[in-house]
Amino acid sequence: MKRIALLGCLLIALGAQAQTNDALKSHYQAYYLQMKKQGDVRGVINALTHMYVLEPSMARRDTLAYVYANNEQYIPALNLIGVDINPNDSDIALQVKALSLKSINQPNRALQQFQELFKRNPNAYLAYEIADLKIQVGENAGALTDIEYGVNNATAEMKYAFYERQQPYEVSLKAAFIHLRGLALYNMNKNNIDKAIASFDEALAIDPNFNLASLSKQALESRKAQAAENPE
Repeated sequence: MKRIALLGCLLIALGAQAQTNDALKSHYQAYYLQMKKQGDVRGVINALTHMYVLEPSMARRDTLAYVYANNEQYIPALNLIGVDINPNDSDIALQVKALSLKSINQPNRALQQFQELFKRNPNAYLAYEIADLKIQVGENAGALTDIEYGVNNATAEMKYAFYERQQPYEVSLKAAFIHLRGLALYNMNKNNIDKAIASFDEALAIDPNFNLASLSKQALESRKAQAAENPE
């Protein structure tokens, strides 16, 4: 009888706990929707965290990591989702890792994530990120392959945003690739100043307001003028 009584008490306790968990899930689901409606990012993160703790799942984890990254909280996003390549990651998880690692100046690790994304969904935008990161880590020859892919696959409607000016601006994605080509050529051979400048001119011909290409051209023209004044 005692065993039956104890079992009955245990079942009652488990049932009460399940009801409590269900109530908490419902509460935080409603709280999440309200915070989302109000545009309260901190509240959204709080709600998603509680929902993930109460009922862990890859989808909840990835959603929470995405909200962190989308609000420039890259370290919490990576602490939650990790930094290693995982073939079982969702596309969202890969995007979060790639963006976060790039944003905290981890180009080698970011490059791996962007390359994994490109395997799943090849497109010109991912090719640009890969080429840009390869140039950052010194893989200029490899970057040229991605640049040519981008030049051939970027359509006239595709734009890329730049932020080196106080006011962000967009240029043709194709022009952005051609600017990268100039940088890669110069990095591979410092005597390639004229070829690099020609690429910058080509980019500016497509998009005359491309400020970064203009700055790159000015820098190399200045270097060329200095070399002419001080020949070895």
